[in-house]
Amino acid sequence: MFFSKKIRFIILPFLGLGLAAFLVAMAPEPAAKTPNIVLFFIDDLGYGDLTVTGALGYKTPNIDKLAAEGTRFTNFMAAQAVCSASRAALLTGCYPNRVGVFGAFGPKQGLGLHPQEETIAELLKANGYATGIFGKWHLGSDSIFLPKQQGFDEYYGVPYSHDMWPLHPWQKQAQYPPLFWIDGNKQVKEIKDLNDASALTPTITEKAVSFIKRNKKKPFFLYVPHPMPHVPLAASANFKGKSERGIFGDVLTELDWSVGQIMKELKDQGLDDNTIVIFTSDNGPWLNYGDHAGSAGGFREGKGTSYEGGQRVAAMIRWPGVVPAGRVSNKLLSNIDILPTLVKLTGAKLPKEKIDGIEFADLLKGDDSKKPRENFLYYYRKNSLEAVRKDNWKLVFAHPGRTYEGSLPGKDGQPGPAPEDHAIPLALYDLTRDPGERYDVYSQYPEIVAELEKIAEAAREDLGDDLQKRPGKNARALGKVEK
Repeated sequence: MFFSKKIRFIILPFLGLGLAAFLVAMAPEPAAKTPNIVLFFIDDLGYGDLTVTGALGYKTPNIDKLAAEGTRFTNFMAAQAVCSASRAALLTGCYPNRVGVFGAFGPKQGLGLHPQEETIAELLKANGYATGIFGKWHLGSDSIFLPKQQGFDEYYGVPYSHDMWPLHPWQKQAQYPPLFWIDGNKQVKEIKDLNDASALTPTITEKAVSFIKRNKKKPFFLYVPHPMPHVPLAASANFKGKSERGIFGDVLTELDWSVGQIMKELKDQGLDDNTIVIFTSDNGPWLNYGDHAGSAGGFREGKGTSYEGGQRVAAMIRWPGVVPAGRVSNKLLSNIDILPTLVKLTGAKLPKEKIDGIEFADLLKGDDSKKPRENFLYYYRKNSLEAVRKDNWKLVFAHPGRTYEGSLPGKDGQPGPAPEDHAIPLALYDLTRDPGERYDVYSQYPEIVAELEKIAEAAREDLGDDLQKRPGKNARALGKVEK
């Protein structure tokens, strides 16, 4: 025997420590833990409806905190300025007309996002994620189009906009059917009036918090498309009458509370540092609702238009330790870019079919030398190319469109006029110095016009253009119920 018993007890622990240190040094670094994702998608939230973007009469401290602890994107575009189209774009990474979606689907239309289109939820689920949506779907209310058929494990919410009900303020002749909460694929509870509607935000919040608790041990994708502040506005008793801005301010205060509750749950479960939180809106404000509508923050027009007030929306992304805090990025991006970026960050696979989104992972992480997107296409109606953009030059084509200008807005939940066939003139805008699109410089920059026309021609060839009665070579089919 080489060592006494006493000496062995002294030396062996040191040998063990040395071996352990050697093994740690030789072992590969562990892979970064797959991040969770929380995606807030707010309905009809204008660019100026947060205190961080200039709102008055109420405060949004929890949402502002996302900007303070992450990056705020000031040049972020909804893919189209209307509900269903914008949601289709977000979830598929495509211009909505590529996947055949346009406008806002009503109940019993038999239309929806085609089941063969691949959504963020489907891509992440294939990569081991739990997936849940709590809020407004609006991509088809027939069972074949509902979220559980598009990659979501759980769904609790409303199938379309909550003004599509028997109490609609100006389309009573439409005779909308009763509006129900949907749990999975089943109708579970009718939303009969504004008192019932006041439960929208707190119920969605409760369901989202529960989803986090139940899925804390695996990566998850939580999609929270809040129905508010789309009209009709309703706030729960804890918030009603509490702001200086009336019911609109009350609703925004409650939405901010909802964000705070979900962020608190992430922290309570120890998930805060490993969760990507994205906050944005489907389109700009519905301005003809006056005191029940938000603010476009100085941009021209609002929801349903291809001016910046319709499509430029608030956007911020937070991921502690990865996304720089307190940063503002002015790079051009769109909600169609979220899907490929999440795919890149999570190691998931891209859809099999062509998409239009461009991943911006390096820019998101702080590399400001990156310029992922140079061009953007502004579509509306069924498939009408209404404007094109390169960098900060925007060419608006002559087209019939909505306008809120020149009419007195409504009040107390009743809408004012918003003509749909206003003659929008051909114009060129330099958004660098004229973000309000007030000064047409078309005649001064013929070379810029020619460059933008080339972009438009390529888009028409690819996706079509109803204004020119041209079909697109690469547009795909809308989902339809077979009769």
